[in-house]
Amino acid sequence: MYKQLQQRGMDSPPVNVASLGEMKERGEPIACLTAYDASFAQLVDVAGSDIVLVGDSLGMVIQGHDTTVPVTVDDVIYHARCVATGIVRAFLIADMPFMSYTTPHQALENAVRLMQEGGAMMVKLEGGQGQVEVVSYLARHDIPVCAHLGLKPQSVHKIGGFRVQGREADSERRMVEDARALEEAGADIVLLECVPNRIGRLVSDAVDVPVIGIGAGPDVDGQILVLYDVLGITRGRTPRFVRNFMTGQDSPLDALESYVRAVKEREYPAEEHCFA
Repeated sequence: MYKQLQQRGMDSPPVNVASLGEMKERGEPIACLTAYDASFAQLVDVAGSDIVLVGDSLGMVIQGHDTTVPVTVDDVIYHARCVATGIVRAFLIADMPFMSYTTPHQALENAVRLMQEGGAMMVKLEGGQGQVEVVSYLARHDIPVCAHLGLKPQSVHKIGGFRVQGREADSERRMVEDARALEEAGADIVLLECVPNRIGRLVSDAVDVPVIGIGAGPDVDGQILVLYDVLGITRGRTPRFVRNFMTGQDSPLDALESYVRAVKEREYPAEEHCFA
């Protein structure tokens, strides 16, 4: 109760959009993780993660689907509300699911629900320059936005699977232009997924907002992984960029602290987790 009063005495104050920008400016890597329930959210927060994302990845790791497409706004709201009860310091971002932001008005309605009902502090949506109008509309209504570029899981059926993006001719220029356009429209963070290292570096250098990578190399401003991948829970083939941090650890909290430390000390991602 009265969490904001408890936070006043914290050694490390709650993370916000401004402090994330300051971390980029001073070159401090931003550590991020997904979470989907209160218990794991508390561990992620205690471990020192700067950002917690309630991703539509819940469709795969929680619900058992092959893609994120079946996830609904109500699903994300439920899990975000659970996660919000477990965190004190971390900044909470919630995904906008497939087809929940096809128009600016629809995007605003759903973003408001994610914040009011789910407790999110920012919403994340996939897409490049085609989403400039939506991002601008949300920003004009003071909705913080994370723009997702590179591999866009909601487009998996269109692009033919979960494949590395940015290897095509002229892709570097297009991705940098997308990031700049989204930043100009009002995006506060750019998330970059499954691209060669050089694109991660170019995009991070091209914009003033933090660039968070998942399989985007070591030269972006922060890293994010799916919680269940970090803890080695995911069965079957895992992406190249995944590292099991439970190896050699005695508890999930030890593993999460090891991940945060590896990001902060730039030990992760290593060469074997990157795409050329």
